[in-house]
Amino acid sequence: MTITLSERLQRVPPYPFVVLAQKVRALREQGVDVIRMDIGAPDMPPPGNVIEALVEAARQPHMHTYAGYRGTPELKSAFADYYRRRFGVTLDAETEVLPLIGSKEGLFHITQALVDPDDVVLVPDPGYPTYSAAARVAGARVVPVPLGAENGFLPDLEALPEETLRKAKLLWLNYPNNPTGAVASLPFFEKVIDLARRWDILVCHDAPYTDVTYDGYVAPSILQVEGAKDVAVEFNSLSKSHNMAGWRVGVALGNREVIAALLRMKSNVDTGIFLPIQHAAAVALREVGQDWIAERNAIYAQRRDIILATLADLGMRAQRPKGSLYIWARVPDGYTGDSFADVVLERTGVSFAPGSMYGSEGTHYVRISLGVPTERVEEAMARVRATFTT
Repeated sequence: MTITLSERLQRVPPYPFVVLAQKVRALREQGVDVIRMDIGAPDMPPPGNVIEALVEAARQPHMHTYAGYRGTPELKSAFADYYRRRFGVTLDAETEVLPLIGSKEGLFHITQALVDPDDVVLVPDPGYPTYSAAARVAGARVVPVPLGAENGFLPDLEALPEETLRKAKLLWLNYPNNPTGAVASLPFFEKVIDLARRWDILVCHDAPYTDVTYDGYVAPSILQVEGAKDVAVEFNSLSKSHNMAGWRVGVALGNREVIAALLRMKSNVDTGIFLPIQHAAAVALREVGQDWIAERNAIYAQRRDIILATLADLGMRAQRPKGSLYIWARVPDGYTGDSFADVVLERTGVSFAPGSMYGSEGTHYVRISLGVPTERVEEAMARVRATFTT
């Protein structure tokens, strides 16, 4: 039997981290101690009370049935309450909040729910690969929106051609940003909402790093803009905010018609999040305070500064991020991001993510994750410094 891939799957390359993981696995099989600074996953656990809530809920016999499609009222209310406390945003828990099995599946499914072949989807470059992959599977036309260092890695909204805006269906944004670590202000979001109103574009803001911030910076939600729910949805997640990446708890919030469309899509694909996880996620949203988050972020900031000091010794330029889990570093002259990441991996056993994974604007960059234990960050930077400064 000959297996032929569908045309839609052929439009999507293999997920870049799958390819990188194969390189890492081959080196480890050779006995190399690889330090992975390419993956954006927290290395620390969630708070103990959240874990205990999961354990206790899992002991209840009635918690092992199908979870339902909409999310539990407890979790939906907890998300709505969190947005009210954290951002001053009022949401109807029933119609404007939809829990997700991690935000990634929501990013993918919203495109399938709303985008037709030949629609235009505006995708940041560099940007999270799922935005463009979802659009290609839907048969849409991906139009990259450059994020340049000269503009603080924000899109130049005024530079978007009218013809493109006229055809655009979705605009993706992500602040604090992956991979650049850039941040956006509320006035910037106000301009985005105004643009979306004028051109009838849905704004999808991917916001999982709003609680991973440094140096006193407080990240806003796009839903804080007056009238944002008319033209926008926001995706959030407990993966980064509460160190719960493997638990797969995300959420879509905002425009109720879009939320309904996403629910219609999801209800044909999955049957919800394991009920004990939903309960523990609600506990995390209700009971984990800013003190715990600030203490965790201080650890990330320490790692950030260790990495930045090493990059400075190597003569590499990198913006000091105020948010996210990443440092976006321009590679030395004579390298591309791919070639530099390969050399670093082969010569030091330290794995960086090549910037090209995130688009053509990342060709001369690498992304370095802070989600590695501090002692391993120090070890990795010592290896890199010894190799490239001798």
